[in-house]
Amino acid sequence: MLLSLTCIMEFTRRNLMASSVAAALGASVAGKATAVVDDPDTPGAPSVKGELKRFSTTALGAEVTGPYVFADGSLLYSLQHPSRDNEPPFDRAGVGYFSGFQFEMDGSNGDFEELSIPETEAERGAVRSGEGEWVPLAQEEDEIRGGAELLGVSQTPDGTNISRENFAGTQYGNAGYNPDCNQFVATNDEGTEGYLFTNWENSPGNVSRVPLSQDDDGEWSADLENAMNLSNTEAFREVGGTRINCYGDLSPWGTMLSSEENYAHPRVSMTSTVGDIAEAGTGRGHVGACQFWNRPNPSEIQGAVDDYYGENSWDIQGYWALTGVEFLAYYLGAEPVDQTGGNEQNTTNPIGDVYPNPYRYGYHVDIREPAADTPQPVKYYVMGRAAWEAPDVQGDRKTVYECSDGDSKGIYKFVADEPIDSYEDPMDVAGTLYAPKITNGAAAAGGSPAEVPLHVDWLELGHATNAEVASWIAEYDDVTQETYLETHAETDWTEDLAGAIAEADQTVVEEGNRNYITNEEILAWAAQYESEGPDGVDEELRRVPFLETRAAAKEVGASIEFNKAEGVDSRDDAGPGDFVYFGISEFNDDLANDVGDIQLDRVDGGVVYRAELERNYDVSVLEPVITGPDASDPADVADDALVNVDNVYVMDDGRVLCCEDADQFGRSYPNDALYVYQPDVILDVQSIAVQHGATGSADLLVSSLPAGVSGGDLTVTVTEPDVASITGVEFPDDVGLTEATVSDDGSSVEIRFSDVDRAVQPGEIDVPLASLDILAENTGTSDLAVEVTQLDDDEGSPIEATTRKGIVVAGPPPVVGPNPPTDPDGDGLYEDVNGNGQVDYDDIVVLFQQFDSDSVQLNPAAYDFNENGELDYDDIVTLYEEVN
Repeated sequence: MLLSLTCIMEFTRRNLMASSVAAALGASVAGKATAVVDDPDTPGAPSVKGELKRFSTTALGAEVTGPYVFADGSLLYSLQHPSRDNEPPFDRAGVGYFSGFQFEMDGSNGDFEELSIPETEAERGAVRSGEGEWVPLAQEEDEIRGGAELLGVSQTPDGTNISRENFAGTQYGNAGYNPDCNQFVATNDEGTEGYLFTNWENSPGNVSRVPLSQDDDGEWSADLENAMNLSNTEAFREVGGTRINCYGDLSPWGTMLSSEENYAHPRVSMTSTVGDIAEAGTGRGHVGACQFWNRPNPSEIQGAVDDYYGENSWDIQGYWALTGVEFLAYYLGAEPVDQTGGNEQNTTNPIGDVYPNPYRYGYHVDIREPAADTPQPVKYYVMGRAAWEAPDVQGDRKTVYECSDGDSKGIYKFVADEPIDSYEDPMDVAGTLYAPKITNGAAAAGGSPAEVPLHVDWLELGHATNAEVASWIAEYDDVTQETYLETHAETDWTEDLAGAIAEADQTVVEEGNRNYITNEEILAWAAQYESEGPDGVDEELRRVPFLETRAAAKEVGASIEFNKAEGVDSRDDAGPGDFVYFGISEFNDDLANDVGDIQLDRVDGGVVYRAELERNYDVSVLEPVITGPDASDPADVADDALVNVDNVYVMDDGRVLCCEDADQFGRSYPNDALYVYQPDVILDVQSIAVQHGATGSADLLVSSLPAGVSGGDLTVTVTEPDVASITGVEFPDDVGLTEATVSDDGSSVEIRFSDVDRAVQPGEIDVPLASLDILAENTGTSDLAVEVTQLDDDEGSPIEATTRKGIVVAGPPPVVGPNPPTDPDGDGLYEDVNGNGQVDYDDIVVLFQQFDSDSVQLNPAAYDFNENGELDYDDIVTLYEEVN
């Protein structure tokens, strides 16, 4: 991303807004200001579970963005909006790799020396690294295609470069100045040739494709002559182009996923809801930027509202990101209107022929056919509309975690009905969109975010196909700036333009923008959602959560409190047991106030969470593993801490690259850095569900072993021995010498092993040490706790391991006959009441006939199908409705 929104909110808008917007537009700056904020010492800030090691600092003025690790361990990243005062080549934005260095991919940070902090002017003005030398591959406005285009610069349909030199008006980011995400699509088996796809964070947005190749000495080179700006292809223009392409991902099917960080999408500002507008009878104090999308000169709305409402004015969230919307119209073919006043500033002459539809921006864009002459963009409208920083597609190719950048935004989840790449036509992709709900009381009880995990339930917002959402979007295609005036003002704008704009603006504040989804439609959707569920809303209202995702999630109580969710990633083809990492750049504002589901201490430096993928690819607990410093921390604390994490990139060996977009706080230097996080060693007992009287197996796993493991002495205990007992242990053949001693009552087992054959390699993840046989004695749940007596690495040094409890869920006893009930879908409810392996009408009959029996009444959690916390006859009705 380009701008720290918290800086805007922390300082008074009138004193700081001009410089903040200049930063957003890519203005050259000499350094970053230190924020003076009330951020007192927070326990555990900063802290790391594992090891954090600085690999690189970037050149002055630039963020660290777009990290990518090649198959051989080579690393590249983008130099985004560096200071023009830096010495060449560090005065120009671009993408470069670290010559002479490759990660060894063994899970250990021992493959590079930690970089010192930059202390001299020369060090601060260059890209530095602990190993290797950053070498540019391609830089802003390099000539490509025989000089017909400039790298990173979008053009109008007639081939005119879209820049302030050629057009009057506002521009989001100087053309070519903001390279961000990089993803490499190899075209040979060795991974030494292919295409580098790079996002350019501007409006209109851009994705470039540059051919890369690696020589026998490991050095990379770019073929700029055959590079291309995908935005200038007809295929991109047909989907409306893109805007503010930020970070992204490499899909499991081998394509670039480019995310549109459409910061201008909020229809309500900060914590406001559409319900607040309805209750107040006015949008004053609540309305956000997107309500003014088709206003002439839309980015000037903040100044206009200041004039209209004086001291009762408010911050219109995202208004500054309306810059570049008119340039996007010119990209689509609009005839440029006279936007130049006597002072060379943008005026308010309305565009009436071609204008971008706001509902076409704010999506993940899949660059299909990446090696074709013209790659084909597919926008995943069905995954929701937001200021997307990135998606993260899991190994099932159906589950996608998403993070939306900005204040009071959120993390989301999408689950496709089938693997996404299995659909012959990507417009047929169908699935369900979810928003988070933080459920644990500790999250709202104060305390340090370094010490309190967040427990997540996922609220279903709606189900649709990509084609359905596209058809809803198309209904708003013919709206222009002239429409804004004609809809919301009685004044004839052709006779009194200024008067018509003022009248229209105030009408929109009071009543909402009638050209797009209305406030009434959002409230109607929410009311039906609450009474009928997400599948029970009227057909014409199904569009609401997909086109107004944030506003809809707020109305139904989702925890849209995350501030600047700037990164989400996991290992390629991640599966159950792997970790998904979420980067929250700043833990403040809605996360650290006294309202909402999250009310913890403020840490302006941010938090990195990890969440373990469960059997169904769900995540339910966000565990803090890196906590940044407080803004009040001095240099001796802040200099070596991760500040304002941006992109996160999980390597194949489990380590995580953590990029900074920092408000430098108390640091002694102004540069952003790239850190490498080496996770702590984890001992994990898997959770299992076992039928009554049956035996199941729970694996004991160890992960993230940077120096291997030579052996250990461990004890696993069943905390509720009346529920379950340990009856035996089996060991993998390659573990080596093993010994297991089960206690007489089966409540614990001591496990000793020695990896005499060095079978466990450094850096391995999810290494099985043993499999425990667990007998379900009685209905209930029990923890499986791990205690380490001794655990040593391959050098004989002790390993400090984090232990994770597993859970045994023992099912209820038989209701009729010899077979215990089963839980076919793993939701904790035992729909297969008669235990015959299927759910049908017979199960309803058995539950009805045996409803008063001890086997049912003593196990309410198993049969509470209506989930009201008790057993009643409605549970029978609910099961009947599920079966039928």
